[in-house]
Amino acid sequence: MITTLTGSNSFLLNAELKKLIKLFIFEHSDMGVERFDGEEVEYDRIREALESLPFLASRKLVVLRAPSANKEFVEKAESLLSEIPETTDVIIHEPRLDKRSVYYKFLKKNTEYKEFNEPDEYGLSKWLGEQSKSLGGSISQPDARYLVERVGTNQQLLDNELKKLLAYDLKVTKQSIDLLTEPTLRSTVFQLLDAAFTGNAKLMLKLYMEQRASKVEPQQIISMLAWQLHILAVIKASGERSDDQIAGDAKINPFVVRKSRQIAKSITTVKLKSLIHTLAQLDMQMKTTSIDADDAIQAFLLDI
Repeated sequence: MITTLTGSNSFLLNAELKKLIKLFIFEHSDMGVERFDGEEVEYDRIREALESLPFLASRKLVVLRAPSANKEFVEKAESLLSEIPETTDVIIHEPRLDKRSVYYKFLKKNTEYKEFNEPDEYGLSKWLGEQSKSLGGSISQPDARYLVERVGTNQQLLDNELKKLLAYDLKVTKQSIDLLTEPTLRSTVFQLLDAAFTGNAKLMLKLYMEQRASKVEPQQIISMLAWQLHILAVIKASGERSDDQIAGDAKINPFVVRKSRQIAKSITTVKLKSLIHTLAQLDMQMKTTSIDADDAIQAFLLDI
């Protein structure tokens, strides 16, 4: 059997890879497992591993990580993978596949193809509830959504934070989340902009000072503001297209698009262009002249 694992969700992708390898070892021992990195190994070595019969085992498993990095493998993949012995299983681990390529179309049609993409906030919240239950704890859906908003959509980070929270108390609450987790800079920058756009200067300044107290440098905040304005520009330029379409085309997490949609509705394209231009000038001034970065960034946010 040939299995293809692909997709942008590295957490689920790696979990599935580990599960398949563990299952093979449980059934056939680790004697027949061979692993190759497409960026390092020669094509002939991959070909030899795929074509040879298992030694001291009833079956063998060949794990290929990013074999598409090997040009010769991609060119000969169809013929090579069509002729492997029945006693050989193959896992092709390709996080990024060009869906326009013949190689992708072959894998999609002729292998057990599994694609793991980033879930949206609903999917992450549901997963947190299921994961919590499997670990003997509990978290409500509102609190799960709050955890996603606070620490971001990286599933590996969410898994780590959930386990830490459950070690403290098997019932995860908003209070324990606030106590034991730190908000990501990206989430806080969204909150900064949201406060600025809604005219809540007091909250905006409070959030900014919290970031500085946490030793986040002004240049980091500038970078994240630029990232958030870029997201808003993408949404504004996308017209009537759905959030999922925008996320797919722009390679942005759907959660981020949905979260930024309301701000995008509240700002005109002209104003957005002006903010991007002003932020670019501010960034240049901070790099080339001696200005008070904190005062300059706060003035920019107040001017929104």
